[in-house]
Amino acid sequence: MRVSTFAATAAPNPTSNAAYQPGVCNIGPEEIARRRRAGHVGLLVTLAVLAVLVAVHAPPLARLIAILPAAGSASGYLQAWLKFCAGFGSRGIFNFGRLGETTAVDDADARARDRRRSRQIGLASLGIGIVVGIVAVLLPV
Repeated sequence: MRVSTFAATAAPNPTSNAAYQPGVCNIGPEEIARRRRAGHVGLLVTLAVLAVLVAVHAPPLARLIAILPAAGSASGYLQAWLKFCAGFGSRGIFNFGRLGETTAVDDADARARDRRRSRQIGLASLGIGIVVGIVAVLLPV
């Protein structure tokens, strides 16, 4: 993994139409596709878990377990939609190149905005997961 330093005002990567924007955009096309795939996988897992729980007539409260894969799916989709990786934002890095190559964010204000966006994505994902869990509990058996 290549890590280099970056000031928040740097020019866009010449191989991408996007540029790092603190708290707004920290991933390029390859990373966006990776998060979208994670959303798809999480959605499939959520549906499979719900199908199994309903098929075995699990008690309604047991269906709250669907919160976990639903939140994971929501996180993947939100990150792809927002073009912002919560994990990268928390760690103060970004990537607009090939998978596995990251660049460090040197500016403290930019890192703070990235961490704030990361928390927002995490809380929104958890909220979506909780809503799915509540719906799962209310499903007729």
